Amino acid sequence: MTNDVKESFSGGAPPAPAALAAKVRTLAPSMTRSMQRVAEAVAGDPAGCAALTVTGLAELTGTSEATVVRTARLLGYPGYRDLRLALAGLAAQQQSGRAPAVTADIAVDDPIADVVAKLAYDEQQTLADTAAALDTVQLGAAVGALAAARRIDIYGVGASSLVGQDLAQKLLRIGLIAHAHTDPHLAVTNAVQLRSGDAAVAITHSGSTGDVIEPLRVAFDHGATTIAITGRPDGPISQYADHVLTTSTARESELRPAAMSSRTSQLLVVDCLFIGVAQRTYETAAPALAASYEALAHRHNPRTR
Repeated sequence: MTNDVKESFSGGAPPAPAALAAKVRTLAPSMTRSMQRVAEAVAGDPAGCAALTVTGLAELTGTSEATVVRTARLLGYPGYRDLRLALAGLAAQQQSGRAPAVTADIAVDDPIADVVAKLAYDEQQTLADTAAALDTVQLGAAVGALAAARRIDIYGVGASSLVGQDLAQKLLRIGLIAHAHTDPHLAVTNAVQLRSGDAAVAITHSGSTGDVIEPLRVAFDHGATTIAITGRPDGPISQYADHVLTTSTARESELRPAAMSSRTSQLLVVDCLFIGVAQRTYETAAPALAASYEALAHRHNPRTR
C-alpha cells in the first residue's frame, strides 16, 4: 500500500457512525498535528461539528478547508458531507444513551471490584471499536488467502507472539499447515522458503516492530500473500502487506499497558479469521476438528483405574 492510497478514500462504503471514534483513536497518532486537531474536534463534539460547514470546522480548529477534507478522507469518508452525516448519526447515538462515557483509568488504590468493572468496560469498548472499524472486504480477502494457502507462517513478538500461537493452533486443528515463529532469525529463514500459494501473517500493534516487519518483507518479496494485523494501518508493516486488518488502539494507562489492550483486539481479529477459514473449508475442517477433539477426549475424561 502506498501513502497516497492510505491518505485517500478507498472507494468502499464509509464507516458507520459508531466506527468514527474508533477510527480517530486508531489513526490520530500518525496524523499531522493539524489533522489531529480536526479529528479530535469531531470525535469530542460530534453534534457541534455536524452543524458546521467545512469552512466553519477549519476556523474552529485553526486549520484549512483542505486539511478538513483530507482528514475526512483519511477517516474513510469520500468527502466532508459524508463525515457530517456520520457525525450527526454519532451525536444521535450519544444523546440516546447508547454511547456511555469512558470510565476513569485504573488507580493504584482501586478496590478489586472497581478494577474488574473498569477492565470489563475497556475490554468491551476495545472489541466494539475493533468490530466497527474492521474492513470486512480486507478480512474476506485474508480469509480466502489463508483457506487456499499451501502453508501459513505467522510472525509476532512479545504479547503479539502469543496471539500468533493462538492463530496457528486454531488453523492446525482444522487441518491447515500453520507455524507461529517467535524467534526472529527462524522467522526470516522460514520466510525465504515461501512462494506464491503460501501466506504469511504479521501481528504487531505498533506496525513498526522490526523483527516482525523483516520476515513479512521477505515473504512478500518471495511471492507469498501477506497479511498484517496492526493498530497502525499506516505503519511500515503495511508496505509489505497485501491485506491490512486494523485493530483498535485502546486507551493505555500506567497499570494497563499497550500489550494488554492490543491483545484483546488482536484476538478478535484472529477469531474472525479462523471462523472465516473454517467456513470456507468446512468439508475438511469439520472432520479435522472432530478428530482433534476425539484425540484429546481421554485427557479431559480419564478412565477410572
